[in-house]
Amino acid sequence: MTHPDEITIRDETIRLGQLLKLANLAEDGLQAKEFIENGLVKVDGEIDTRRGRQVRPGSVVSVNGQSVKVSRS
Repeated sequence: MTHPDEITIRDETIRLGQLLKLANLAEDGLQAKEFIENGLVKVDGEIDTRRGRQVRPGSVVSVNGQSVKVSRS
């Protein structure tokens, strides 16, 4: 298993849909929404279908075999 890339956020949390765009795991908001609604996104190994899910530093988000670990700047 490969180590996830790191993505740095400025705030305490970031919404799941925003994170997918920021980490280039989705091209745009529409694609992020589709990935999430179709159960293709995992947060810390669990499928999450809530676009507004608050993701915190330390979490690992995975889509289509790509993963990013959230860290705080």
